[in-house]
Amino acid sequence: MTKARQLADLGNAYDDGALSNRNMIINGAMQVDTRGAYTISTTGSPEYGGPDRFHVWSYTSGEEVTAEISKSTVGGTPTGFANTYRFDVLTAESSVASAEAVVVAQYIEAQNCQHLEYGTSDAKSVTLSFWIKTSVTGTYCFFLQNSDGDRIQVKEYTVNTADTWEKKIITISGDASGTINNDNGRGLWCGWVLMAGTDRHGSKDTWRTTGEDYATSSQVNALNNTANNIYFTGIQLEVGDTATPFEHRSYGDELAKCQRYYWVLPSGYDDGSTGKKASTGSILSFNSTGTFPVTMRATPSATVSTGSVNYENCSGVSVNRSENSYQSRVSSSGGNYRAWGWSCTFDAEL
Repeated sequence: MTKARQLADLGNAYDDGALSNRNMIINGAMQVDTRGAYTISTTGSPEYGGPDRFHVWSYTSGEEVTAEISKSTVGGTPTGFANTYRFDVLTAESSVASAEAVVVAQYIEAQNCQHLEYGTSDAKSVTLSFWIKTSVTGTYCFFLQNSDGDRIQVKEYTVNTADTWEKKIITISGDASGTINNDNGRGLWCGWVLMAGTDRHGSKDTWRTTGEDYATSSQVNALNNTANNIYFTGIQLEVGDTATPFEHRSYGDELAKCQRYYWVLPSGYDDGSTGKKASTGSILSFNSTGTFPVTMRATPSATVSTGSVNYENCSGVSVNRSENSYQSRVSSSGGNYRAWGWSCTFDAEL
């Protein structure tokens, strides 16, 4: 093959001409794991744990399913990947009620979706590729939901062999009738359905009003046994109708992308009287300001740990914050006052 032909083929494979930053999914190789393993309880809202940026969502709080979510190498990994997202069923759902649904998902920020040109005649197709290994064979569903336009497209794929890594490729057409606002809110919701009751069933392969239908009637119940495990890795969503090789980004690059949505300030020391500084941990003095590693998506919530905090002549630690920085404060109750052994999580998830 001539060099010119090789370059032409390469150009065709990378639909938009972009040889980097193709993958719209953050942490698709499951490298970053800030929260650590987490037991979900299907609360009816997004539950975060395990690899950053991914969450588990259940339609109602009536599901019986519980599961441990973790970054894992249990069960091996596909060639070229070191980590997986593991969904380990702890409490099974043997009989799926009509209103139930459980989904592994990721939100994509709206201003990162503008190049898709939804709502125009030039709306672009996207192609999803990923690796999956699961105990249950059969038909599974994936959906792409446009949050601003209240629109969804459901696609089916088939797991052929139990407990075997399989690569799946799905192309989703562009939505000429959809709308994605150019802001820092939810743009697209990418969801891998693990079970869905009859009220959650709808049509496939075409954009439609979202309603509450995230799967088709062919969707299997992958959560019907406590022996079941579902693994994902190598998740990539890119413009065009061709799946290109997975874009392996450095750990540092993925970490920075994740920190826009969630960041943990390690255990530190806050001396509101003398300004003394600890030799380890996060060094903070009264009314001092620290800067986030990257600008967060929005002003985050701040949760100060309480498990191992030590207080002296103060009632607690509070943390002011903006999108770019934070400020620790301790409340004095007389004399020298300080707090140490505390940490803080900052959450700006979509």
